[in-house]
Formats: sequence, structure tokens, C-alpha cells
Amino acid sequence: MTKFKKQNFSNTFKNARKGMRLTLKSERNIRVHFFVAILVLIAAYCLDFSITKFCIIILAVAAVISAEMMNSAIEFSLDAIFHNKYSRMVGMAKDIAAGAVMVVTISAVIIGVLLFLPPILYLIINI
Repeated sequence: MTKFKKQNFSNTFKNARKGMRLTLKSERNIRVHFFVAILVLIAAYCLDFSITKFCIIILAVAAVISAEMMNSAIEFSLDAIFHNKYSRMVGMAKDIAAGAVMVVTISAVIIGVLLFLPPILYLIINI
């Protein structure tokens, strides 16, 4: 039994949209990730990527944005619990969460290079 009120399905989506808005308003990094994601998706469309390549890019983008959102959730939670006071352990937890974002972002960049480099080189060579 929980002390929280049970939510219906539409409230779950409303809360998720609220979380997206909060993250976009409060976190500069996620706005950068969204901007880059839009550019990458436009480039993939212009290069006429297959549906498989598009899906790989969408998964990589979703992984980066999800990792950034989890990082933000961890940071906000720890700041709330510790009332924004410095703690070595809190700093370590935040650094680890930021490191996870970096791992996912580097992986996404590698995926992007592997998918975009061949068609871009083909365009450059055949101009």
C-alpha cells in the first residue's frame, strides 16, 4: 500500500511531458543535445538514410537524451536531499552520473561517424 494516489494512464503521460518541459527549461546541456539531434535527423533525411540507419540514430539520440535526463534527476534529487550543501559523496555521485552521460554521448558520436562518414565521403569524392 502506498501513500501516493494511484494515477491513471493519461496522468502518467502528463507527468512525463511535464518532466520533459522541466528538463528543457532548466538544463542547457539537454537543449544542446536536442538541437544536435534535430540537425542529425535532418542530415540523415537529406542523405536518404535507410529505415535501419534512421532507427539506429533515433536509438542513439534517445539514449543520450535519456541519460541526460537521468543525470538531471539524480542531481536534483541529491540537491533536494542535501539542501544544496557540499558533500564529497554527493559530488562523487553527480560525477558518476555525468560520466554515464559522457559514455553514452561518445558512443552516439561514434555511431554517427560510422553512419555519416561513408555517404559524406561519397558526396565529396563524386562532386
